[in-house]
Amino acid sequence: MEREIDILCVGEALVDFIGHQQGVNINQTRDYHRYLGGSPTNVAMNTSRLGLKSALVATIGKDGFGEYILQRLKEVNINVNNILALETEPTSTIFVSRSTDTPDFVAYRKSDFIITEKQIELKTLQQTKIFHTTCFALSKNPARDTILKKAKEAVNAGCKLSIDVNFSEKIWPDRALAVEVIKEYCSYNPLVKISEDDMERLFNTKKSHKEIFDFFHKSGVEIVCLTLGEKGVVLSQKGKSEISLPAIDIKKVMDTTGAGDAFWSGFLFAYIKKKSMEDSLKIALKLAALKLQNVGRLPDNINILSKLIS
Repeated sequence: MEREIDILCVGEALVDFIGHQQGVNINQTRDYHRYLGGSPTNVAMNTSRLGLKSALVATIGKDGFGEYILQRLKEVNINVNNILALETEPTSTIFVSRSTDTPDFVAYRKSDFIITEKQIELKTLQQTKIFHTTCFALSKNPARDTILKKAKEAVNAGCKLSIDVNFSEKIWPDRALAVEVIKEYCSYNPLVKISEDDMERLFNTKKSHKEIFDFFHKSGVEIVCLTLGEKGVVLSQKGKSEISLPAIDIKKVMDTTGAGDAFWSGFLFAYIKKKSMEDSLKIALKLAALKLQNVGRLPDNINILSKLIS
């Protein structure tokens, strides 16, 4: 039976306030512009615009920011049936510096982590091809317990799992717990997206690519994608040769926020379309390059699919 949901993204839906002043941290940023944010939300938005059937499981506040999030999601035909709006807590927000490197940010988390089991029914998982989440989403309960339980159910229901290990000690101060939770999720063999910055923060030290890949492969992961910023990407597939590709050259980087989400959206899109690993990486790099040239989300006024397959 054909599954109706290509990607079920589970985790944070929030509002990003991205600074106007470029190349400075939060303490020197004077003005901000509002954008839809949250890594799983970005992936749902991007993949929906690529023509996939995307659904989002998230919790927001029943407030103006929550209304803004729902409006933006509906504009690109994302399934919002599993989004909970709370009257008791406001929508989570994050203030982000506009940077060409890893951005500085301050998070105000109120509702995003209040994800309950009722939001992810078994019949939804049985209709899903890929179940995607993030380290950010796993960092607090009840979302953590819900996601781990439903990930196991998803695998048993025939889903492929995915995770962006976007670890930050600001969001998840307990590194030891984070490693254990990540290992538990990885035992279900998800597609894994990591960055060098993520790994340095997670292990609190620089590790070689081999050490990083070994950690995930030993945890049960077959495919690990390590992004290297302007140096490109390396993919390690258990038992096969590594694939390395350079980043696409960009004359001017406008904003790095969401570039990793764009990359992974492209990869998951290609994976669903049964492309080879190398072709999947090429599509992912193209989408990331497109994002880096725009502040906030991918631009509305272009056909992003035509940009990827040209």
